[in-house]
Amino acid sequence: MPAITDLSQLDLNGSYNYADYLTWQFNEAVELIKGKIQLMTPAPNVRHQRISWQLSGALFNYFSHKTCTAFSAPFDVRLYDRNKSLLANKEVTTVVQPDICVICDISKLDEQGCNGAPDWIIEILSKGNSKKEVKTKHALYAESGVKEYWLVFPYEEVINQFVLNDDTRQYQLTNSYAGDDVASPYLFPDLAIDLSVLFKDS
Repeated sequence: MPAITDLSQLDLNGSYNYADYLTWQFNEAVELIKGKIQLMTPAPNVRHQRISWQLSGALFNYFSHKTCTAFSAPFDVRLYDRNKSLLANKEVTTVVQPDICVICDISKLDEQGCNGAPDWIIEILSKGNSKKEVKTKHALYAESGVKEYWLVFPYEEVINQFVLNDDTRQYQLTNSYAGDDVASPYLFPDLAIDLSVLFKDS
């Protein structure tokens, strides 16, 4: 299959899979949501990147001697219904690039990124994120079995923590952290993230 070097070569209303995605060599950042191309927002601003850097540093230190590993964007994560086994590239129709993700099952890692649901995903909202995009990711992460999902609001200086209910396959809002709170993930309760430090320079 010939390489695609310009977004204009694609039908934005068409359906694609991960095998197609691997041939794309254009400058625009995109995700693939159930076969549909989703243009990502422009490059994150300084506030977004400072928060991402703080979180990445805290997670790097915490997981440095543990079996779980943290990754920050750009990093491809292939998602599908959690009841399905690992899929071939042509069968995968969703590829996302979370701001930060933590993977404990190293068998999901390969040369391209993560094949299957991470245990924990953190998304830091940018001004360009739409409500529709946020809602889509929320449902997608639950469907694929991401156990914990954090949504960071840089301007409000708030973190919403969602934990997956295995029975309902829906997220429950477990905590909403703000101010001088110390946020701890449900999966890793001994990891403490001080919001006064996290948002200090933002």
